[in-house]
Amino acid sequence: MRSTITDRGQTVIPAPIRRQFNLSPADRLEWIIENGMIRVIPVRADPIAAFRGQGQGGSVQRLLAERQQDKERE
Repeated sequence: MRSTITDRGQTVIPAPIRRQFNLSPADRLEWIIENGMIRVIPVRADPIAAFRGQGQGGSVQRLLAERQQDKERE
C-alpha cells in the first residue's frame, strides 16, 4: 500500500491498515529510524488499556518468585 506526502508533510493511513490495527483519530504514531528504514508504531490513546491482556498472566507471582531466588543466592 502507498500514500502520498503533502506539502505540509501529512499523509493518509490507508483504510485497510486502520481497520487491521483498529486505529482511531485519538491514536498517535511513533516514527522510528533503524538501519536506514522508517518504522511506524501505533501508540494508543490509553497505552495501559492497549497493553491489557497482552501478557502471559501471573507476572506478579513470577516477579516475586524471581526476587525470592535472588535472595536465596545472596
